[in-house]
Amino acid sequence: MEDSTYTDVTLDTFKRLRTERSNVGVAIQAYLRRTPADLEDLLPLAPTIRLVKGAYNEPASVAFPRKRDVDAQFYQLAGTLLAHTKQGARPVFGTHDLGLIGRIRARAAELGAPPGSFEVHMLYGIRSPEQRALAAQGVPVRVLVSYGRAWFAWYMRRLAERPANVWFVLRSLV
Repeated sequence: MEDSTYTDVTLDTFKRLRTERSNVGVAIQAYLRRTPADLEDLLPLAPTIRLVKGAYNEPASVAFPRKRDVDAQFYQLAGTLLAHTKQGARPVFGTHDLGLIGRIRARAAELGAPPGSFEVHMLYGIRSPEQRALAAQGVPVRVLVSYGRAWFAWYMRRLAERPANVWFVLRSLV
């Protein structure tokens, strides 16, 4: 999922493909104000959804500018996804925020989401010891690696879009 100008076409493509195939998923961004409605629209499809915070510079009318608001919406959306695991939803949480992951795990237990009913995705090289610790605790963790001809441009664009991303990466490296 790229910036918000691609959201409609991405979701429409996913919906069309989902009617043809069961092994497709889509990413949605928690910082977009529209995402709760998008999620409600997708839930009847028993979707695989990768929930991410969102990394692009969007106007405040489109996306929450404050981290605490994004985190609150991420947690709310995670709860909605977890509540629908028994109906076939497959949540994937793309975040390095260990506090948020802990809260999501607690919420999954409260809701009775079966073990292994959700995954955590993190980027390669960022919080590697924590990735291994989560996996050792039984949390399915997938480590994402950027590759292909455009990996560096993608990575640099993500960093440039939001200055907080640069500080996050620098803290992770140190």
